[in-house]
Amino acid sequence: MKDIFDVEGLVTGCGNPVKMRDGMPALRSASCIRALLDAGARFAGKTVTDELAFSLFGQNLHYPLPVNPAAPERYTGGSSCGSAAAVAGGLADIAFGSDTGGSVRAPASFCGLIGLRTTFGRIAIDGTMPLASSFDTVGWFARDIGLYETVGEILLGADTHTTPPTKSVSLATLDELVSGPAEAKEYERMRGQVPLPLARLSGWPFTATPDELYFAFRNLQALEAWEAHGDWIVRHEDSLAPHTRDRFRFALSVDPGIVEPTQELRARFRSEIEALLGDDTMLVLPTVPGASPLKTTPPDVLQTYRERALHLLCLSGLSGLPQITLPLGTVDGAPFGLSLLGPRGSDRALIAMGRRILGNAGTA
Repeated sequence: MKDIFDVEGLVTGCGNPVKMRDGMPALRSASCIRALLDAGARFAGKTVTDELAFSLFGQNLHYPLPVNPAAPERYTGGSSCGSAAAVAGGLADIAFGSDTGGSVRAPASFCGLIGLRTTFGRIAIDGTMPLASSFDTVGWFARDIGLYETVGEILLGADTHTTPPTKSVSLATLDELVSGPAEAKEYERMRGQVPLPLARLSGWPFTATPDELYFAFRNLQALEAWEAHGDWIVRHEDSLAPHTRDRFRFALSVDPGIVEPTQELRARFRSEIEALLGDDTMLVLPTVPGASPLKTTPPDVLQTYRERALHLLCLSGLSGLPQITLPLGTVDGAPFGLSLLGPRGSDRALIAMGRRILGNAGTA
């Protein structure tokens, strides 16, 4: 379990030694953890997370960088970095993570795993460190799609959306966010694995531009993260890595006057993407721009990758719709995932489609 989830009798450290030092042992485990343990899972341990779960690559100044077993020279991805590493390395069959801006989907793609960002609010997130309350979701990693389905049955119950998917759509603007020709070729091959009729839209079907959606996500997430942790950060700034502190403090530069129009933009986008999908359509997109960056990647290049990735990852967060990433591809010998984004409440249908795709690809 990512160390933002409460486990009875253990301190929740949230990726920060001062949080660990000052914390008290949890009196009870988070309800999602209890559900899996009650069903017969065995607790194997806590896993490292990016500091306060606010990053995308698994870099935590206070702890060693987790190893990506699928590509050791590359990042594991964050902030659920330890959970992804544990499953990819065979230390655990299942690992819990959280996904606010991409912290299940990105590590799953980087490490060659299955990862689902669940419909917002579908799994209770009690007993979990908040980051951004209107974006935070529970997710999990596994290598085996059958096991992934079993966990979904336990945690999700029956889908509230019951219309089977009959078609898919892809958007050229999103497809073009892949990093280069090799990634585009592999993404095209992966997209061909989806066993549904595909409509490829060259136009952008939403009122807000991709950049406007990205900044809407970034600003709202930052404001909510500061609301959750700002008081503590002011008192303990010296305990934070500089890049973590700066990421939180970005919220102080956001004009409060943009909140209302940004929320209106978000609501409009939610309506538009739900209309695009209707009852029976899945959006096909790259999970991230390509394979995980090399650990030797310069900071400015890493930041460019992060921004391109968040342009893809923010759509599920802003809309609250579920998105699954499947380990279908490789680029330069490293994993590269394909994503399916479905209607609200179609989480288990996405997992079932994942089983079908992985079975057809011979990787289930």
